[in-house]
Amino acid sequence: MSPGTHDSLPDERNAAVKIYVNGDLVPRDDARISVFDSGYLIGDGVWEGIRLHHGVLVFLDEHLDRLFAGAKAVHMDIGRTRQELEAALYSTLEANDMDDGVHVRLMVTRGIKKTPSQDPRLTIGRANVVIIAEHKTADPATTSRGVRLFTSSVRRGSPDYLDPRLNCHSKLHEVVALAQALEAGADEALMLDVRGFVSTCNATNFFIVRGDQVWTSTGQYCMQGITRSKVLECCRRHGIDRFERDFSLFDVYSADEAFVTGTFGGLTPVTEIDGRTIGDGIEGAMTGRLRGLYEDLIRESVAASSSSSAGV
Repeated sequence: MSPGTHDSLPDERNAAVKIYVNGDLVPRDDARISVFDSGYLIGDGVWEGIRLHHGVLVFLDEHLDRLFAGAKAVHMDIGRTRQELEAALYSTLEANDMDDGVHVRLMVTRGIKKTPSQDPRLTIGRANVVIIAEHKTADPATTSRGVRLFTSSVRRGSPDYLDPRLNCHSKLHEVVALAQALEAGADEALMLDVRGFVSTCNATNFFIVRGDQVWTSTGQYCMQGITRSKVLECCRRHGIDRFERDFSLFDVYSADEAFVTGTFGGLTPVTEIDGRTIGDGIEGAMTGRLRGLYEDLIRESVAASSSSSAGV
């Protein structure tokens, strides 16, 4: 199987993890949700992927901000407060004796339907909340060798029909984009916006480096990645020129470096796009520097959270 930015090292502990389902913690093999669930029926839900580092869910406030903003945008009542969701997350981690190297998927759907239908009025009861926490360490081989991208014909849509900034369960267009890339012999898909400018990848945000400048898309046609925002923050803090701008494949093919960002993999170098080698075909100096700065930011977040907890 070709490498991807979500490749992880095998971990036998995951066979015995407990899954949070609406307040209950159940064994992995017994975790169930109704076939009448809105997420299963019509992709009606929002979600977040969060990393646990040394007992701290890093950048949790930003993740919950995005979750609640998405729910509000689609007229969904989560039915729990931020504090209740945070408590549910940490109770899941505690039940699984987890402290580090963990990836958490928090999913909220509109709830159970009386009958298969798009109509939100046919929802019975409140939203469903599921939390899957797994021991997951990114495969260092993927970071070492980088990933190859293929530009999909599937575009990131306009915000007037499904805002691409919404982190929702409806991901079929991204699945199709990735399928195209895999069939073309690449690892993941690069996606353009409706105007033909470079937007994002199927599951990660995309950056290029030209000279001493770091470029990424405007953000209007892609998910507002937490890692994306943290990389831009690192640039601001350390005086690295960064631009959120429109750019085309013409700029991409001649870039000195390229990389993608995501909560699970952090920064992953891109070595090839549409058969063109990017830079020297290995991780560039700027990508390596930004990875180090991003990891520093994680350590800073962990220290601040630990200090705050100690003071309570």
